[in-house]
Amino acid sequence: MIDGEVWLRSEGAEARILPDAGCRLGSLRAYGLELLRTRGERPEEWGSYPMVPWVGRMGGARFEFAGAVHEFPADAPPHALHGLGYRAAWKQVAGDAGSAAFELALTDPWPFAGRVEQTFTIRPDGLTTVLRIESEAQAFPAQAGWHPWFRRRLAVGEPLELSFEPAWQEERGPDYLPTGRRIPVVPGPRDDCYGTPGGLDATLLWPGALRLRMTSDCDYTVVYDMPVDHVCVEPETGPPNGLTAPTTHLVRPGEPLIATTTWTWASVGA
Repeated sequence: MIDGEVWLRSEGAEARILPDAGCRLGSLRAYGLELLRTRGERPEEWGSYPMVPWVGRMGGARFEFAGAVHEFPADAPPHALHGLGYRAAWKQVAGDAGSAAFELALTDPWPFAGRVEQTFTIRPDGLTTVLRIESEAQAFPAQAGWHPWFRRRLAVGEPLELSFEPAWQEERGPDYLPTGRRIPVVPGPRDDCYGTPGGLDATLLWPGALRLRMTSDCDYTVVYDMPVDHVCVEPETGPPNGLTAPTTHLVRPGEPLIATTTWTWASVGA
């Protein structure tokens, strides 16, 4: 670890991890091409960061569990956004040239004792990232996911084309929260959640430059393509505002929530 950075390298690929900036990918280069937005005015607007212990917007910055109401800072008023991990400093616990592991203790304002581990493994043709949420005492609801900001245009080639086949779309209410109603997929622009039961399998193609296949065992995916210059494809274990949804995983001692995503890339000729 050098000056707050951890670099992973493999032939033709390198990843810059920033533990003190939410344990995010601050940069990801394949074949010399930068794939991510590397800076932003707000911490939620750049790189690729983990969303734990919830994903997306938490409605009203509060949720109820076991008869108690838990409140959080409304960093996207009136909602709490993308969990706590992307704003926190993580600790590196293992690593070598091609892999690294980091941990984060879940503490105030999160009301349940637990920890999160995130591991990265780079290869010449891809990157695998794993999130693991553990309870140290009582059961609690949790979600995990990632929020990558991909460049719509790379240094060469044509603009990004995204393709995947969701089973449904979560209806978005005027507050940008899912209403709980599943609807057929409708055209964008999108800031929407989709059902990807059994896992995500998406293709991000920059014609004339690079093809990236994103797979994940997450059953939901959010796509945010409203920005002019960037596209976000976010595998998640549950929908936004979903800590109290029937599908939400309960983390218990010895029963962690584990999520995995793998990005595999290949060069595409002009």
